[in-house]
This record gives sequence, C-alpha cells and structure tokens, in this order.
Amino acid sequence: MDALAEGVRGAGPGEVPARLCDVAVELLPVTGASVSLHSDGMPVQLGASSAQAAYVTELQATLGDGPCQSAAESGVPVLACDLTTGRDVLRWPVFAQQATAAGVRAVYSMPLGTESVCVGTLDLYRDIPGDLTDRELRTARLMAGMMTVALMALPRAEEPGDPEDEGWLSGLATDQDQVYQAAGMLMAQLGIGTDEALARLRAHAFAHGCMARDVARDVVEHRLRFDRD
Repeated sequence: MDALAEGVRGAGPGEVPARLCDVAVELLPVTGASVSLHSDGMPVQLGASSAQAAYVTELQATLGDGPCQSAAESGVPVLACDLTTGRDVLRWPVFAQQATAAGVRAVYSMPLGTESVCVGTLDLYRDIPGDLTDRELRTARLMAGMMTVALMALPRAEEPGDPEDEGWLSGLATDQDQVYQAAGMLMAQLGIGTDEALARLRAHAFAHGCMARDVARDVVEHRLRFDRD
C-alpha cells in the first residue's frame, strides 16, 4: 500500500495508470505491465510501464486473442506461464509467436472490476517463462483491485474539473471511436456485420505488420478502402 501511494504521489489523472504499472513492476518479478479497459472485445490501453508492454498489449487488441482477451471474457486471472512451448502455445499460437519475438515469454492477466463485471485487465509481462508463487499472485490480485479503485476515481468528461486533466480520456475515446467508425464504414462497403468488419480490420493489420487502430485511422481518413471480394 505504501508503494502504491508513493507511486502515484503528485501524478495527474493521465499519469496514474502508467505509474501504477511501474509499481507493479517494482513489486512483482515481471519486466513490464500495462492496463486496459475493454469494450465489446476491443481493449483500450490506458498506460504501460514500457514500450514493450505497450506493444504486446496492442498486439492482443489487433489479434483479438491472447491472455488479456481471455481474462476479460472469463473475469478470472489467466496465467500464460510459458509462451515458448506447451499448452499456452497451443491456446494462442499466433500471439505466442509474436510475443516471444518481442521478448515476452510469460503473461499474467488480472481482470479489473467486480466478480460480476470485468471492465478491463492488468497485464503483467516477463522475459522468462515461469509461474507466480501464491504470494506473488496475491500481490498481483491486490494490484488489480487497487487499479480498479484508482480508475474508478479518475475524473470523467461529465465531471467538473481541469479540462487538461480530462483530455487524456478524450484521446483514448477518440482511438476507440475510430476503430468502430472504420468498422461501420466496412459494414457499409461490404455489406457485412460488426464482428466480421472488426475481424477484417484485425486481419489486414496483422497481414501488413501494423496495429488495428492504425488501419482504422487509414480507413476513416479515406486512405484505405476494403473492396468486396
């Protein structure tokens, strides 16, 4: 608790998620951490402790697959202790290959929210395979609980306050809105449903080595059009 309090001391609202990710790296045997909110299966990253953690989180959003997606769907912790071999590779083969190529060998995803509602995930990354001990898992669960409380306490756009403090949330909403706006454009162009439109965005991003939000931006700004097959 002292480490959490010290970690966010003097931080503005937009800095809190990344600061808490830094604390998670200090308290646990992991090399990176990120936190995301989840809406309709599309993670919206709020903060990360490093570029590597941010990349692997965005990778899961692009693939629509991975431990954080599974944790958000199930509402329980998902521990991928070895992405180099065994059942974790069989469960997420593409993600495992891409994550290990980025230097991540294990992922521990903690759901954020309540027992009945999962609003996001705290994702912990490690550069070597291995399990968390019972004590480390309790610490990770505590971090997820404190992360949930901290996110609920952050100002929302409808609350009075400093407009500069609220700008970071607006920016995140813009990224997510672009993805769904692009999906809507694909639905109109191709006569397909929402799920297929998001799947096509993700597939195009993966095939071209970029992220889903980058493809969405190109679609919305009319630099990219999907033609009917």
